[in-house]
Amino acid sequence: MAIDYNKKPEQNSGGVNLSKISLTKESPSVSLSKGGSGQGVTRVNLNWSRGQQKKGFLAKLAGAAGGVDLDLGCLFELADGSKGVIQALGNSFGALNTPPYIHLDGDDRTGSAQGGENMHINLERPELIKRVLIFAMIYEGAANWAEVDGVVTLTPPSGPQIEVRLDSPNSGARICAIAMLKNTGQGITVERLVEYINGSQSDLDKAYGWGMQWQAGRK
Repeated sequence: MAIDYNKKPEQNSGGVNLSKISLTKESPSVSLSKGGSGQGVTRVNLNWSRGQQKKGFLAKLAGAAGGVDLDLGCLFELADGSKGVIQALGNSFGALNTPPYIHLDGDDRTGSAQGGENMHINLERPELIKRVLIFAMIYEGAANWAEVDGVVTLTPPSGPQIEVRLDSPNSGARICAIAMLKNTGQGITVERLVEYINGSQSDLDKAYGWGMQWQAGRK
């Protein structure tokens, strides 16, 4: 499935962009850029149910503790073989214009931030990127993905948004592997995963063959 980035996004009379691609089990991947062509910075947004939408649920989960803390992060591997993790845990927020060319804005601990959590991936030189595994982790609160109702949206500099919903929930699992950005040599592709991992980031690492050494961290 290819995106025509030269086509102007469809808009309704209110100026809202109606052009969006949803990755599903039936249609799990899309090409983000052509080989050798820079696409600038792609924003990755994680949003989930807020307290005012599910008051009873969040109140039941945490009471005065403040609800579910759902974190956005990624594992990355660059073309030169360097690997790492971008996440709020351990303050590993990354950098946009120097390696690893990925930056996490901040940490929304309750889902109350209107914009959710945002991570930016610099694809101006896509040949520097080998693969990026986008994941979400329930850091605090009950591991109930059905109630969290999360969605990740990738917004390239041009062309339609790409949406991945965290459906097919596996209650009890703390981590969801959401999508994989991969350099195929012909460009960057985005593949929907939505696979739930029982355990920690080291278990996510093992599931996708990253091969890094892990130690306990905290915010």
